[in-house]
Amino acid sequence: MKKYILGITLLSIHFFSTAQTKKVVADKIIGQVGDKIVLLSDINNAIADYKRQGQEAQLPPNPECAFLEGQLIQKALVLQAEKDSLIVSEDEIEAGLDNQIRGFINAYGSREVLEEVAGRTIYQIKEDFRVAFKERKLADQMRGKILENIKISPVEVKAYYDKIPKDSLPYYESEIQINQIQSQPKASKEIEEYCIKQLYEYKRQAEAGIKKFDQLCKLYSEDPGSKDNGGQYNLNRMSKEFDPTFTSAAFRLKDGQISNVVKTKFGYHLIQMVSRAGDDAVVRHLLKIPQVTDDEIKLSINKLDSARTIIQNGYLSFGEAVDKFSDDENSKFNGGSITARDGSSFLNIDQLDKDLALSLQNLKPGDISKPNVYTDERGRKMVRIVYLKNRTQPHRENLKEDYNRVAARALEEKKRDALSKWFQEHLPTYYISIDDVYKNCGSLSDWWKYSSNSAK
Repeated sequence: MKKYILGITLLSIHFFSTAQTKKVVADKIIGQVGDKIVLLSDINNAIADYKRQGQEAQLPPNPECAFLEGQLIQKALVLQAEKDSLIVSEDEIEAGLDNQIRGFINAYGSREVLEEVAGRTIYQIKEDFRVAFKERKLADQMRGKILENIKISPVEVKAYYDKIPKDSLPYYESEIQINQIQSQPKASKEIEEYCIKQLYEYKRQAEAGIKKFDQLCKLYSEDPGSKDNGGQYNLNRMSKEFDPTFTSAAFRLKDGQISNVVKTKFGYHLIQMVSRAGDDAVVRHLLKIPQVTDDEIKLSINKLDSARTIIQNGYLSFGEAVDKFSDDENSKFNGGSITARDGSSFLNIDQLDKDLALSLQNLKPGDISKPNVYTDERGRKMVRIVYLKNRTQPHRENLKEDYNRVAARALEEKKRDALSKWFQEHLPTYYISIDDVYKNCGSLSDWWKYSSNSAK
């Protein structure tokens, strides 16, 4: 049990099993905890989903055993959550289901295609998932309650580290920790007015039937994420992924209607409402980004050069300067830290874009680069200064340089032990039944001890 006890989320049933043309049909009960049952179809569909999505290599050994264990663990946690009167609100369930459906729509391309493939309406799909989603949230709450007071002390971290054979410690290449302040040059008023004039001309052409709006998007939009598919996006009124000004303007439109020019932090837009169903909509948009000249870029360079001088003279810390000077709203919450995809602040040099890597070449820890001009992933001209916080040498893992990493692993082990102990104490109090077909699943040995048919 200890091996998979924290893998419940990873091994939980994938919800795409409903939206498939040929669903595995097998309604035999293969496991039960209290009044919570596990069906063979749950396990078969989950494994089929992994394979269909190209994730077969991520399946654990004996996946039937692993998925069944994950489901038994989840059922036990749900049962205890109900005994402890934990609650998942209907609003939380509804919001979670809406997010799940939006994920399906994005995966399948449109609401219509999803409904066609699933053979069910959006409402029916949501209802199919409601019980499973509520159980997953209850299990998460119960797991959080069990582990909420689990902490790790420096003494425990050292004891954990000392148990690791020295030749098994990971080896790290040179890594860096960096922070940045970004400035986005602002286009002149004349160029902005020219972009607006262009957009109104495109709107005239679309409304006059000279060109279809999706064709105009393909020809002229500067949004690389939607240009090739005619500017189309699936939009939800409550989504945080889109600029709120964009969302608000879109939901004021009727089907087929094209907006006036809308300004957001990304540029200027024309928005067309394709179709709408409640808080969900399909829209198209044509984006124009006003181009900046060397004069505007120079203003941003001077701004960040002043910020650099202020930091170096000790009037502001780098984090304080981020809050004062950065045009990136997200960076103001983390002091401008650049992080890896896993959230780590330690980066390998090959994880950086070419311009950023070049700006660090001659910096020592504590240095701040001069302002550098670069082009971001959306094609915008930007200016930044970079603070090299730390640079490690290639080394074998040690507590001095890698304490946080070791502490994170030690804490996870302590949580696994705590959960394992909790299950050892609670399994005898539940009614448990497992199909004899799974008698040889070694990972289920703790469950078999208390199974009602263990003597068979």
